[in-house]
Amino acid sequence: MADNIIQINSISKLHEIYDCGKPQHPLISIIDLSAINHRLFHEDTAFRMSFYTISCKQFKGWFNYGRQTYDFSEGSLMFTSPDQVLRSGPDVPIEEGWALFFHPDLIHGTELGRTIQQYTFFLYDLNEALHISDEEKNILQDCIGKIKREYGQHIDKHTEGLIIKNIELLLSYCERFYDRQFYTRRKANNDIVQRFERLLRDYFSQDDLAERGLPDVKYLAGQLNISASYLSDLLNKYTGKTTQEHIHLQLVDKAKSLLLGTEKQVSEIAYELGFLYPSHFTKLFKTSTGLSPREYRTGN
Repeated sequence: MADNIIQINSISKLHEIYDCGKPQHPLISIIDLSAINHRLFHEDTAFRMSFYTISCKQFKGWFNYGRQTYDFSEGSLMFTSPDQVLRSGPDVPIEEGWALFFHPDLIHGTELGRTIQQYTFFLYDLNEALHISDEEKNILQDCIGKIKREYGQHIDKHTEGLIIKNIELLLSYCERFYDRQFYTRRKANNDIVQRFERLLRDYFSQDDLAERGLPDVKYLAGQLNISASYLSDLLNKYTGKTTQEHIHLQLVDKAKSLLLGTEKQVSEIAYELGFLYPSHFTKLFKTSTGLSPREYRTGN
């Protein structure tokens, strides 16, 4: 990892770093990635940008990044949210590509500003990029062209609204294409779901839950080498349940076994399951089963 992180807070600073002239709008820009001088960046260059970014890149074949090898020959979309630390990619020629950068201030107070958190792919890792077909690429390119035309001409009272509507359209298409990718990679994703379920069962089969505490989404995703957001979306699409719901179901199953198979007090079971406060355990158990732990044990 680079020792120094370059902070980029404005679109004008972004254009200065990329050496691509004066920006046409203070809060949004689209940059042709195949036209910039990538020799300006070293592989260990790190950036922290105050923007949402969507980048579409098509490299010449495969490349290594970190400890893994990726195939971006079809063209891939990558998403980042503001203030994520990004590293400059490896020195592999980009055949074609663009990147959309927009500042949160652009959408502040708008419907998109209120709902952008629903687009969880902004928190995915590099290896969870969206791979797109030529047809999909053309659809997104059309959205990008409309956005660029809007901020590149004379700004009037309609400009901001039309830019935001086209960003929303772009994000809706990305959401659709990710749904397609989840479907077409069904076998690989089913394998992840099965590994997750085994991981969760193994975690709750240990005798040191009191010391370890309840597993969180970040820990479980890390064990599977995927991002927490990607794991949550994958589980929701394949099982209809969130990661947290899966954790709670496994915990309740373990609690049922302890309630019926031991003489331990409810408070002891709560501590054994990693709860700091027995009342929190009782509330979760009743929410899941409709009965308090004592009612479940006695059958009343």
